[in-house]
Amino acid sequence: MSQNYDLGSRVWTFKLSQILLGRYGWLTGLIWMILSFPAQGATELRVAIEKSVGTLKVGSSTPALVHDGAGHKLGELTQLEAFVVKPHRSGVNLDRWNSNQIVIEPTKNGSIWIGDRWYRGKVRLIRQGNGVTAVNLVDLEEYLYSVVGSEAYPTWPIEALKSQAVVARTYALYKSSKAQNRYYDLDTTTKTQVYRGLETEFVTTHEAVNGTAGQVLTHNGKVILAAFHSSSGGHTENVEDVWSSPLPYLRGVVDYDQLAPVFQWRKSFNAGQMGQLIGGIGAVRSLIPQRTTPHGRIITLKVVGTRGSKNITDDNLRKALDLKSTLFTVSANNETFQIDGRGYGHGIGLSQWGSHYLAEQGIPYDQIVSHYYQNAQLTTLN
Repeated sequence: MSQNYDLGSRVWTFKLSQILLGRYGWLTGLIWMILSFPAQGATELRVAIEKSVGTLKVGSSTPALVHDGAGHKLGELTQLEAFVVKPHRSGVNLDRWNSNQIVIEPTKNGSIWIGDRWYRGKVRLIRQGNGVTAVNLVDLEEYLYSVVGSEAYPTWPIEALKSQAVVARTYALYKSSKAQNRYYDLDTTTKTQVYRGLETEFVTTHEAVNGTAGQVLTHNGKVILAAFHSSSGGHTENVEDVWSSPLPYLRGVVDYDQLAPVFQWRKSFNAGQMGQLIGGIGAVRSLIPQRTTPHGRIITLKVVGTRGSKNITDDNLRKALDLKSTLFTVSANNETFQIDGRGYGHGIGLSQWGSHYLAEQGIPYDQIVSHYYQNAQLTTLN
């Protein structure tokens, strides 16, 4: 869940500058200067920031070391200067260096510029397909400073943010352990977790991450799949009713999201408009649920049109009609379909708006995560 919010409490400050950074005219305007908050952990994540792009601009807030894939030093980058990375044969080119991989590591706890944002850690540049992929190598706890601020409102009660920190830490480690890509474990989108670097770090996100340092959710000694969503619409789902096989810690529970701004919503479509969005069936005549969860979430829907019919799955339905969830009912009147829905997301695991409500009632984060992840234990990593 990504939102816009007041920037007044960020842990880093802005310094306005009219300096032209680098020979490529990069980043005229804002130079971001951050305060130093050392990470407490030692787990490095590999996060793909850009994938297979033709060219990419990188830089560092401090002098940076440049290494090849084997760790041999190639040289150094000047601070606050832009450099273009581009494909070169089977590797990449950065300024005067060509290598199969190039790693840029800022000195003095500096930050790295990748594409259009500042990030902590360092960057590995590799050739992938016909372009360049930039992978941020970042400490887990430092990664979470940004993720918590990207996935939740930084102005929320601290216990809700701590819940998000525990869940995001658990989810990142789970996804990393299952990653099949040889170069990276996570990306920056909702397919894994939203991550925007220093832009979404705040005093409160640092407090939430540091206050739960190293804490993850486990079952039988293994990190769990800590799925989460914005709002379930009143009750979360058993994982097997929405996705695949059952998991003992992803059981449907009563949610406390009734005050969420997305608890109830409505959208309307005329028959022709809906048919165009779904495609291949002409104007829509009827919508017939084929499979639903015990709580009414539609998993498969049959759409009947003037030129045929098709079954459409929940993910494709949400994408085609731009719906917040598939927990909805439909009413039809004069070839207009009104969709009345509840919640936002898949409805599995932690409900962020539910955690917000519970935190406002004084419920501590450990009890919040225990409610949404039945049979899971809160464990501190060694």
